[in-house]
Amino acid sequence: MKALLTRKVGMTSTIAEDGTVAAITLLSASDNVVTQLKSVETDGYQAVQIGFEEAKSQLKPQAGHLKAAKSNAKIMREVRVDALPEELKIGDAVKATDLFSVGDIVDVTSTSKGKGWAGTIKRHNFHRQRATHGGKGNTRKVGSIGSMYPQRIFKGKKMAGQMGNEQVTVKNLKVALVDAELGVIGVYGAVPGPRKSVVMIKGAK
Repeated sequence: MKALLTRKVGMTSTIAEDGTVAAITLLSASDNVVTQLKSVETDGYQAVQIGFEEAKSQLKPQAGHLKAAKSNAKIMREVRVDALPEELKIGDAVKATDLFSVGDIVDVTSTSKGKGWAGTIKRHNFHRQRATHGGKGNTRKVGSIGSMYPQRIFKGKKMAGQMGNEQVTVKNLKVALVDAELGVIGVYGAVPGPRKSVVMIKGAK
């Protein structure tokens, strides 16, 4: 299992020996803990549940769930696996340096920034309508949304609506650095979400 929960720190850049500048995103990679192992026999599927950060307080159900791991994890996520790793046990620590190294190809998943309710021009890159010769000022309206026949709107029609604030996965990014002392992983390119957002980093398939 090659997956780790991190938090987005921000962006910086690196300068190579030939002078080229590359943007990298820094992720704080504190140790994760294995909080649960799910199997086909008990749960119907195979997954490893990992958690990180320390919660200031716990509800009783959460405390009972984490009792076997002897953890006080604040945030937990599941990672589906084809086969449960034999070396992993509940309560084991998962370290960034054991999983990732410079040059690895990874997928990152996070929740994108919420942009609120947006129109079709901002949300779907629609063109505006003409402003002269009978435009009547309706330059940013959607226009026709279908013919009369079905007398309904097809699902998936591009219209105004909530923009952002959804789970986004960016695939095939390269690991730029892994610093064990600072507890930081650097990834070339941009990672979705604002600073301090939770980011799942997994080895690319």
